[in-house]
Amino acid sequence: MTQRFIPVADLRYPHATPFVPVKPEAANGLLSDKLARPLRDLRISVTDRCNFRCVYCMPKEIFDKDYAYLPHQSLLSFEEITRITKIFIAHGVEKIRLTGGEPLLRKNIEKLIEMLASLTTLNGKPLDLTMTTNGSLLAKKAQSLKDAGLKRVTVSLDSLDETTFQRMNDVDFPVSDVLNGIDVAHAVGLESIKVNMVVKAGVNDQEIVPMARYFKDKPVILRFIEYMDVGASNGWKMDEVIPSAEVIRRIHASMPLKEIEPNYTGETAARWAYADGVGEVGVISSVTQAFCSDCNRARLSTEGKLFTCLFATAGHDLRALLRENYTDEQIIAAVSHIWKQRDDRYSELRTSQTNDNSQPIRKVEMSYIGG
Repeated sequence: MTQRFIPVADLRYPHATPFVPVKPEAANGLLSDKLARPLRDLRISVTDRCNFRCVYCMPKEIFDKDYAYLPHQSLLSFEEITRITKIFIAHGVEKIRLTGGEPLLRKNIEKLIEMLASLTTLNGKPLDLTMTTNGSLLAKKAQSLKDAGLKRVTVSLDSLDETTFQRMNDVDFPVSDVLNGIDVAHAVGLESIKVNMVVKAGVNDQEIVPMARYFKDKPVILRFIEYMDVGASNGWKMDEVIPSAEVIRRIHASMPLKEIEPNYTGETAARWAYADGVGEVGVISSVTQAFCSDCNRARLSTEGKLFTCLFATAGHDLRALLRENYTDEQIIAAVSHIWKQRDDRYSELRTSQTNDNSQPIRKVEMSYIGG
């Protein structure tokens, strides 16, 4: 009898092999969950490694030199990722976001982008293919990413002040290199560049207005993200959250803003345009203004576990189906079954759950599942 070796790192979060219906139904792109939310957005983590140690994501005291990252054989191959993407497209997915860790650390990531860029949605349009990166390697990689077919890029940047930025990334990486990466990305033709700033009270909230002023006249959309309780390693506390309403108030005081309509249903950021007609900012308010009601996002971990919420506690092992010779039709049916059972709305329930110390919740870490 052949024994199956499962690396300990693969067992860090509860997961189960998905149920596969005996008589699979064909996908029609109209899949919805228990709250009538469709499946339109798949976020794929391509590595659990990162070269930053941001205090709100991968604090150095936990993610140190002894931390057990996933072994290479556990990761989904590019061929497996592409196959999974086709399966999700069959259910109506139109947007793919590559995340990490830091996705640019995945060797030959351009090859994966090229493979995904060749796919089309159910209506024959190109996928909305984008990536979130810390920007550390963006200047070096921007041209090859564009040539491979990447459409857009989002860069995480939490401060323009060198001292603050290096304290937050905790590896002394200079802010000038990230800003150069953003400039190079624009120069090579990557579209709709966004910059995400996680705001943490007492750490970088003094940078809200300087960041807004710096990016206002640039071809970049700056978005402010409320500090969230993703995972368990960042020591999240509610009093470290700066509400998005306060972010808008501070910016509006010096550069008047007006709220504008979202680009599409399910957009995570509320949009605000500058009153003078030049530039816009966004705010992502998962803590104070939960947007669970129209969440259409699924997340795939580096080694093929499907999570139906950023704050999930367990995943569904799609890799097992890929590597145990299930057909595409069977995996399509398994995904359908998972999504139809989905009723996640953690952010709407956050207050009662986070205040209940008798029932600790071990949520998946952002570095493992991606943002």
